[in-house]
Amino acid sequence: MRPLTKEWIKKADSDLRTMRREHRVLEDPSYDAVCFHAQQCAEKLLKAFLHTHDIYFPRTHDIGELLMLALPVRPEWSALVPRYKFLTDFAVDSRYPGESAFKEEADEAVEACEELRKIVLREFRDLDQLRLG
Repeated sequence: MRPLTKEWIKKADSDLRTMRREHRVLEDPSYDAVCFHAQQCAEKLLKAFLHTHDIYFPRTHDIGELLMLALPVRPEWSALVPRYKFLTDFAVDSRYPGESAFKEEADEAVEACEELRKIVLREFRDLDQLRLG
């Protein structure tokens, strides 16, 4: 695995840990932070995937756009866009006054992040096995 890909994954893992930790908090959890880190984890994993496949990506937080950029390698991921693009809203909006995330949104963001993470990381395992086999 390329060094920059590893860095993307390491950063995504950091967001994942923060998301999970804050999601477990019982007293006064920050649902905004849970949602933000869910989005960040998903974004960084998709950027790791794109980097691995030498697919250019702009500076964007748009999960749908990043999934669409992966279609030359994984055309079936077009079906993922409707499920995961909502995470994009948490990249910026919930960090500023006027917008706040609630428990239900945080639960859905965590679930989506965990699902998408499994999908993307499976790609790296499959790629490594192809190289070894």
